[in-house]
Amino acid sequence: MSSSRNRTSIATLIAATLLAAMPAASALAADTGLIFISNERSNDIYVLSPDYQLVTKIETDRRPRDMHFNEAHTLLYVACGDDDVIDIINVATLEVVDAIPTGPSPEVFAFSPDESQIYVSNEEDSTLEIIDVADKIVTTRIPTGAEPEGVIHSVDGKTVFVTSEVADMVHVVDLASQSVVKNIIVGTRPRRFIVTPDGNELWVSDELSSEVHVIDLNTMEIKQVLTFLPPGFRPEDVTPVGMAITRDGTKTLISLGRANHLAIIDTASRNVLAYVLVGSRAWSVDLSHDEKTAIVANGLSDDITIVDTGSMKPVKSVPVGRTPHTVVIDD
Repeated sequence: MSSSRNRTSIATLIAATLLAAMPAASALAADTGLIFISNERSNDIYVLSPDYQLVTKIETDRRPRDMHFNEAHTLLYVACGDDDVIDIINVATLEVVDAIPTGPSPEVFAFSPDESQIYVSNEEDSTLEIIDVADKIVTTRIPTGAEPEGVIHSVDGKTVFVTSEVADMVHVVDLASQSVVKNIIVGTRPRRFIVTPDGNELWVSDELSSEVHVIDLNTMEIKQVLTFLPPGFRPEDVTPVGMAITRDGTKTLISLGRANHLAIIDTASRNVLAYVLVGSRAWSVDLSHDEKTAIVANGLSDDITIVDTGSMKPVKSVPVGRTPHTVVIDD
């Protein structure tokens, strides 16, 4: 990790930018509206103001990928795949303040409901790792299929689900026994998850089979397989990865990878409401708190696309670092 950060100048720039963007609010308070984008190849986090101006770039360990805030949004955790750590960023000062060692190549992670543990997929050694946050030590390693990626827990917090990109499986991990209790065959190269707010369905994006599998969490069986085809694209161009769902569960957003579109779906009917043109290789998507805006990270065009969810149209694209992976919003 670079030790050359100029903390004084960064803090001054942050305060000035935030005061200009949000004159009625405390510059360094929670819910700043700041947008964070992890860039795999430039090894940094771009921080944008609510009006999409660059506030600062935060240098991280190598290959920053998945990111999550703690519940209070005081800290942002970043999985850095090439240095085998999860960096911790102070949201007020926008500095890396600590790091948690992991196994080889951390990809995606999730907090336990009480935030005492982190569940992280380690791509290189094919394990789900459970880390004690306070002590920063690995307490458990659970073998998975090759190249695990997606990680999410059930609404009740008793079960963790992990995708294996090579085995084309979803592993169902019982936390009480700390073991895989079921393997569910899905599509080719499963990537990411969402759980519907009612806790009844698990959606899995299958990048190379151009599908999303919907799993019934009451039976742990495949309930439905969804496919997508924006106008002018071939089925093999459609590579779904990132997903987001509204708090009421009525709409689901799916980034379609090489098809360069975001699909907006009526969750209940499964009907596609719109295909929204975004950048090249749409990878990750996040919703603003008011759900009026979606932001898509585009891995090959090195930018993000802002989408108005009311009109379901793109508003603008903003350049960021090299190979953006994940976008999260502090609101």
